[in-house]
Amino acid sequence: MSLLSVRNLRIELSTRAGVAPVIDDLSFDLAAGEAISFVGESGCGKSMTALGLMGLLPQGIGRIAGGSITFDGEELTTASEARLRALRGNDISMIFQEPMTSLNPVYTVGEQIAEVLREHQNLSRRAAWAMAAELLDAVRIPNASRRVSDYPFQMSGGQRQRVMIAMALACKPKILIADEPTTALDVTVQAQIFDLLRDLRRDIGSSIILITHDMGAVAEMADRVIVMYAGRKAELGPVDTIIERPRHPYTKGLISCVPHILSPLTDARADLTEVPGIVPPLGAFGADACLFASRCAHVTDQCTAARPKLQIFGSQHEAECWHAEEL
Repeated sequence: MSLLSVRNLRIELSTRAGVAPVIDDLSFDLAAGEAISFVGESGCGKSMTALGLMGLLPQGIGRIAGGSITFDGEELTTASEARLRALRGNDISMIFQEPMTSLNPVYTVGEQIAEVLREHQNLSRRAAWAMAAELLDAVRIPNASRRVSDYPFQMSGGQRQRVMIAMALACKPKILIADEPTTALDVTVQAQIFDLLRDLRRDIGSSIILITHDMGAVAEMADRVIVMYAGRKAELGPVDTIIERPRHPYTKGLISCVPHILSPLTDARADLTEVPGIVPPLGAFGADACLFASRCAHVTDQCTAARPKLQIFGSQHEAECWHAEEL
C-alpha cells in the first residue's frame, strides 16, 4: 500500500481570462521512505501540486476540481480544514522556496520551531525550546544553543534554510515536501543541504517529494522522477531509466541542459543544448493537444490534433507522447 496515492488530480485557478487547469489529470504513488522528484521549468505546476497536497491552495482562487489524494488511507480532498491543520507540520511538512519570506521576522527562530512542537506534540514551553535547540544542532547550525535566540535576519541564507528544515522535521513527518530547497544558495551550500536531506531521510525514514528545475539535483537525490510540463505529467519513471532512456522530448531537453549528467564518453560542451521557446500561457493549459508541440522537433499533425495517450514501458516507466516509442 502506498503512503500517498494521487489519482487524476485536477487543480484549477480562477484568472481574469477564466478558469484554467494548472494541474491536469495527475496520478502517482509515493511509498514509505521513497524520494520522488518533480522537475520542470517555472510555471509547469510543480509548486501548485505541492500546495494542493498540503491543502494550501490560495483561497478564492485555487481549488481541487477533481481526483483523489489519499494519505495513509485517508482521503484529503474532502478532509476538513481542522483535520488538514492537524496533518500539516505533523505528518506532512513542507520546506518552502524562500526562507526569508517564510520565517516571521519578529520572532526568534527558536520560538518559531518551538511553536510547531507545542502545537503538534503538546510539549511545554521549556521542553519545546530545548528541543528547538537540539533540532538546530541536528541540521548542523554551529552554536545551536546560542543561535536558537537569533532572529532570521541574523542568519545567512543557508542557515535560514536549515531552520526551515529543522521546523519541517520537528515532528518527524511521514512526508517531507522540499520546494526548491536550494534556491539562491551557492553551490557549496546546495551540496550541504542535499547531504543533510539524505541523512535525515535515512535517520527518520521520511518520504521526500523534491520539487526542482534542476535535473542534476534529481539525479543526486531521487529514486523516481515526474517530469511536469504545462500542468501535465510528461514522463514518470526511475531516475536512472529516465536519464539513460528518456521517452519524452521535453525530458531529453532538460537532460541536455545539464553537463555533468551527460555521458562522460562524449564532449559535454558539444552536447549541451537548450529547450527552444517558453512554457505556454496559463490560458492554454488543458488544451486537447500536446502542449509541448510548439517547441518540439518531432511534432506531427497528430500532436496538435489530440492530447497524447499515456504509454507504458515496463512496470514503472510511462510517458505522455505520441512518439515515445520511437524516442
